[in-house]
Amino acid sequence: MDITMLLVWIGVGIVGLVVFLWFFPVALWFQAMISGVRISLIQLVLMRWRGVSPSTIVMAMVTGTKAGLTLHPNELEAHYLAKGDVPKVVNALISADKANIPLDFKMAAAIDLAGRDVFEAVQMSVNPKVINTPPVTAVAKDGIQLIAKARVTVRANIKQLVGGAGEETVLARVGEGIVSSIGSSESHKQVLENPDSISKVVLNKGLDAGTAFEILSIDIADIDIGKNIGAVLQIDQAQADKNIAQARAEERRAMAVALEQEMKAKAQEARAKVIEAEQEIPLAMAEAFRNGNLGIMDYYKMKNIQADTDMRENIAKQ
Repeated sequence: MDITMLLVWIGVGIVGLVVFLWFFPVALWFQAMISGVRISLIQLVLMRWRGVSPSTIVMAMVTGTKAGLTLHPNELEAHYLAKGDVPKVVNALISADKANIPLDFKMAAAIDLAGRDVFEAVQMSVNPKVINTPPVTAVAKDGIQLIAKARVTVRANIKQLVGGAGEETVLARVGEGIVSSIGSSESHKQVLENPDSISKVVLNKGLDAGTAFEILSIDIADIDIGKNIGAVLQIDQAQADKNIAQARAEERRAMAVALEQEMKAKAQEARAKVIEAEQEIPLAMAEAFRNGNLGIMDYYKMKNIQADTDMRENIAKQ
């Protein structure tokens, strides 16, 4: 029974010791002290109560202090509570200090909280980044289409990282500048002979204004010849004119057909009237015989004339 109680008390003591060391990180405080970081054990305990990881803060301060930086635990705690990446901010400050780039903790924390990688931004300030643009299609004044690709060398602008536009804006502006430069060229041959003229025109536009980057150079990597847009437009215009002319011709043909049908209808109507009139001739002749206006010899003369007329028409048809 005594041994069992002893084991229980030993277990309780171990658990109590673990809880005590968790709330009172003595080892971490001792590590900070021998590293030259001035931070009290009470501060570490209060960090626990505020939901801050003491190890993260202490290691960041140790790293910064060894690199010659002066960091304040309250600032690091505030950034941690704001869901910031404390180690990345400290590493960025160290890189900026070694590269003689002016960057303080307030600016670095703001960049980190803005969602940008502050350490990568500092690295990009030291080692510029090359961005390849997608193929940009433009047409010169002579109607020839050109497809250009460019390499844009940029470095991060620390002061513009908060609120500055990103890579997409830079690429869009460079593409717009390339289109404008090619479009203002009199001939595609001029562009092919002097591709550097595009770079000069685009650089002079100040495309990096309001962005998080500083454009160092724009190099035309490749230019391909595309379609003859001028010829295509002329062909399309000719086809459109042809279609219009065909439509007008069809309209005139339809009007002619309608007029022909109308004339045929009128001819049939006149023929019907002639037939109707011819049917009334025998009645009129009979009436003329009765009234004495037409003699028998007159009748035979008329018959002879009619027969002669029919013979001439038959001969003409042959």
